[in-house]
Amino acid sequence: MTVFTFHLAKTKIRTTAGALCCSPSGQQIPGLIHAECMAKMTLGAPILSPARMQLHHLAMFAAWESKAAIDDFLGGAKLGRELATGWHVRMAFQRRWGQVSEFGGLAECVGEQDPAAPVVAVTLARLKLLQVPRFIRWGKPVEELVRDHPGTTLAIAAMRLPRTVSTFTVWNSLQEMGDMVHGQSRVPRPARHADAMVERQRKDFHFEFTTLRFRPTAEYGEWEGRTKIVPS
Repeated sequence: MTVFTFHLAKTKIRTTAGALCCSPSGQQIPGLIHAECMAKMTLGAPILSPARMQLHHLAMFAAWESKAAIDDFLGGAKLGRELATGWHVRMAFQRRWGQVSEFGGLAECVGEQDPAAPVVAVTLARLKLLQVPRFIRWGKPVEELVRDHPGTTLAIAAMRLPRTVSTFTVWNSLQEMGDMVHGQSRVPRPARHADAMVERQRKDFHFEFTTLRFRPTAEYGEWEGRTKIVPS
């Protein structure tokens, strides 16, 4: 069964830059199906801000053939040892909306989940460069909504120039995530996400886009002094 991971680590700028230029591949790392390396970004940060692309914080989203392959990478590969100093979560795939070619083989759904259970969501998009101004205009309010939402225990974004952007969110429950998506949360301006999705359907910001939902199975390490980020 495929195992997914999302990693966060504080790294040297040259380490992050090297990973952005050349993400690890299955030819280099036994058992790796695909990996996306990106620089961490603070949701809702000003557009012209160092928080928009943090080269000292590396994020990696990956699919693996087995748990053993993850352990071997973290213990044996140079990049893996760097990532092992941070935090990561291991996840089982649940549901897919949209499609990105590198994860195109995933089913739309592999089973239902308890609405009260914790859930992890990862979005991955390849931007149309001419649509970046529209994407920023509609996306920044959504970033602020997700960042400040009481239902998240961790909410970040990540990017790799020139086209790849991603979000990673850990939710207390599937119900709270669904309420946010559909504009039903009890927060100020709850429809920001729903409105942006209507605008994307009118004229897409991306040439590829997917939202993936996961069931968290285990977490390791700490991030900015925090442990137990995934609700029990």
